[in-house]
Amino acid sequence: MQWPIFLEDTKTIVYQMSEPTRVSHLLLESASTLARVSNARAIIVCIDALPELKAVPARTVLVVRDKHDKQRVKDLAESSPTLLEVPSVTLNRFGQVKLAAIMALSNRIIDLGDTVIFLTGPYRALIDSVVVMTIGSEYELFDTTEQPSIDEHIKRAVFHRVMGLALDIGQHGREGKHTGALLVVGDAKEVLKQSEQMILNPFKGYEEKQRNVLDDRMTETIKEYSSLDGAFIIRGNGVIETAGARIKAGISEGLPSGLGARHAAAAGITANSRSIAFTVSESDGAVRVWRAGKLLADFEPSGR
Repeated sequence: MQWPIFLEDTKTIVYQMSEPTRVSHLLLESASTLARVSNARAIIVCIDALPELKAVPARTVLVVRDKHDKQRVKDLAESSPTLLEVPSVTLNRFGQVKLAAIMALSNRIIDLGDTVIFLTGPYRALIDSVVVMTIGSEYELFDTTEQPSIDEHIKRAVFHRVMGLALDIGQHGREGKHTGALLVVGDAKEVLKQSEQMILNPFKGYEEKQRNVLDDRMTETIKEYSSLDGAFIIRGNGVIETAGARIKAGISEGLPSGLGARHAAAAGITANSRSIAFTVSESDGAVRVWRAGKLLADFEPSGR
């Protein structure tokens, strides 16, 4: 079996048994042992993938997606685990691992070079797999010397919200129809210099607080305008400068096969500005994250 690139130097153990709850308990015990032997920084697992427990192993980070997950955490009175919030989107096992890794890095729960134990399983089902990963070169763009760390020019809350919006658009589209999108976050002044409006700016004239992605009321507006050609340009503090903009910078050489103009624009603008871009493919809903002209991560939402 050939593993995805992001699992390079990773050992994966998959258990297939008829007693999922028993398997989950065994995996937790194994993860605790592996964490001690490998001096792992953390054990990361979705709270909804665990059987009913009174406690979890030391160094456990619980991934939560919604209010129900947070309520379950309160039942683990003996543990006091660290919490990691991620967007509630349907992903396969390794998509969940990648998303958790990126969010944990951006929250500084883990760092480059750390060994991390991931427990994962089918979406919203009990754990059935253990992934032992050393956070290496595939995530080095989070700590590149050529650009500041994310929270220096992009608020972490903004990064998380825009990623969640991109994943939501990728999975659900708009009104049941597939739609593509390009969202560029950070260094808006420079990004605007390298772009031009294709339509009248739909956000012009609104107060900044009325056009910030951190406002939940903006979610449907962004999803509505995602059907427009062109990019959203968003400041690092979450204020949307414009939508329907054409990015003039572009890189086609070195792009993965099959990626088109939207992805070339994302690569080009992030190579020429201190920004991060999120692309959503109209054909399959795949979400890709770009920084410094390179593809940082990709996700293929399921259940469309």
